[in-house]
Amino acid sequence: MKHLLKLMDLSKEEILDLLDLADKLKAERKAGIPHPILAGKTLGMIFEKSSTRTRVSFETGMYQLGGHALFLSSRDLQIGRGEPVEDTARVLSRYLDGIMIRTFAQEEVEALAEYGSIPIINGLTDFCHPCQVLADLMTIREHKGKLEGLNMCYIGDGNNMANSLIVGGLKVGMHVSIACPKDYQPDQKVLDLAAQYPGQFFMTDKPLEAAKDADAIFTDVWASMGQEDEKAIREKAFAGYQVNQELLDVAHAGCMVQHCLPAHRGEEITADVFEAHANEIFDEAENRLHAQKAVLVACMK
Repeated sequence: MKHLLKLMDLSKEEILDLLDLADKLKAERKAGIPHPILAGKTLGMIFEKSSTRTRVSFETGMYQLGGHALFLSSRDLQIGRGEPVEDTARVLSRYLDGIMIRTFAQEEVEALAEYGSIPIINGLTDFCHPCQVLADLMTIREHKGKLEGLNMCYIGDGNNMANSLIVGGLKVGMHVSIACPKDYQPDQKVLDLAAQYPGQFFMTDKPLEAAKDADAIFTDVWASMGQEDEKAIREKAFAGYQVNQELLDVAHAGCMVQHCLPAHRGEEITADVFEAHANEIFDEAENRLHAQKAVLVACMK
């Protein structure tokens, strides 16, 4: 695998291979077995959006793999002062062995891959969040023992998380249902892909319909980074799109709850549901480390 730009680029087999590798690396880490697979390699981490989990997990992951990670804020790079992304890609390709970028435009990630000569990993864009969803799939498989045939449900904004969950879930053989307001639906490119999986995808504006018989329910904040000025509008639009006990009552017994974090208790998820499923949610957060190490190895070894 040369890059991880979006899950739409990967086959089912490539996704499952990454999950298998993530499981292996996690087991080795828990057993205290070192795996300096990327010794001598350097990852540049470009952040145009702030982060807790992405920065710490990638930096820690590179260290555990024997390599080195450089934190590169857009405030400290010429890209933040108008240098074309094409030039940044070509310059950094002369210094680094790989780049992880967390930014706004998917086009910027794609341009880095087009003009650079080293692996590019998408740490998040407004279009998709592939690393998070690899960790999500890894967590579901850990808890449920499989992915094929399970029912994944997403409640909330049709944002980057919704886009990647739909793609990832469908590709590994899950049934995916999503509930979002009509003005906040997933990207049309994602809906076009979902249309290629007849009988596996269902979209509604009624959360209880989407959650029926779910094995894993996902949600995300109502207003993502860069949308803070829309907070009041979004609170009104998403009233009723909350993961709560009423929703879980129509899901399968033992239904998991997942949240990419940070969580706003009392908005997209109730405090009691969050705490009841905290172990699953923080397993999901931990698995960012292991899934991303698998991506690093697959791209940079």
